[in-house]
Amino acid sequence: MIGIKDVAKRAGVAVSTVSKVVNDYPNVSEATKKKVNKAIRELGFVPNAVAQALSSKQPGRIAIIMNDTIQSAVDEVDMQYLAGALYKAREMNLDVVTLFFSMIRDKSIDEIITYLRSQNVRGMVIFGLSKDESTILELLKTTTFKKVVIDAPLHNESTSSVWVDQSKAQYDVVEEMLKHNPAEKILYLAGKENSFVMEGRLAGMKKIAKEKGIKLLVRNADFSEKKAREAVFNETEEYHMVVCASDLMAIGAMRALTELDVFKPVCGFDGISLMGYAGKQMTTVKQDFTKIAETAVGELGNLLEGKKGREIVLPHKIVRMEYLDVIS
Repeated sequence: MIGIKDVAKRAGVAVSTVSKVVNDYPNVSEATKKKVNKAIRELGFVPNAVAQALSSKQPGRIAIIMNDTIQSAVDEVDMQYLAGALYKAREMNLDVVTLFFSMIRDKSIDEIITYLRSQNVRGMVIFGLSKDESTILELLKTTTFKKVVIDAPLHNESTSSVWVDQSKAQYDVVEEMLKHNPAEKILYLAGKENSFVMEGRLAGMKKIAKEKGIKLLVRNADFSEKKAREAVFNETEEYHMVVCASDLMAIGAMRALTELDVFKPVCGFDGISLMGYAGKQMTTVKQDFTKIAETAVGELGNLLEGKKGREIVLPHKIVRMEYLDVIS
């Protein structure tokens, strides 16, 4: 069996240096890290903790990797995700380590793999992934770990994706709105352009607009309540309805319309409880974030047992939320 001494010999460094690289110690030069990681890769070295886990019946440890550049007002979604993931992990007797994008964003793929192996990680669930996270996207291409991605349609043999059909959900909520509020022109407040969910939601919005012969005014509000409020204040074209790609933007839009003393029907997307405090009943897409996370961890268990990656699409609901719906 390949040992740490073999790696040290191949890399031309001390055994203690290999240990520092494997355990991600600071004060190790980039040149040394590259030499050690190259030797690890060439020799197929697996740190002892991982070797023990792989040879035992214990499922090992999984990593929950989350985006830490979130807005405080929408922490509710991430907390539901985290609660669901931790509950399911306990149920499956999986140990969990929580990481954030900022902790690994600037590392090389070899460094990330070495670090995760040293932590006995065999699989991971990734939340909040965008097209800008090039390092995480590169990690998804590797077969070293089993992976489940939430809210991104990325899957291969070792990776599954779990999410709601964003396009259909956006289509459905607008269709419901149009039953009660006919509209020839709609102001659509979109989120981040680099977002996988936004890509799907915009596609659904464009589809229903084309089918119904509706003129669409698309404005980017970056999933921000403040920017949505400003977008409504700054809009000069006439429109009959405001469709928002998130509940937070819907709240901002509704507040602006109230201040302008203008009535326009507004709908959102996500179903966060904050919608109930917007002052008016609003239609939105309701996602069960806890269930999504539980499903993701359960799917990771399937991958760890040898099943191939796949796409899992979970159901959504169209609901009208108000204050009495969210108080306990």
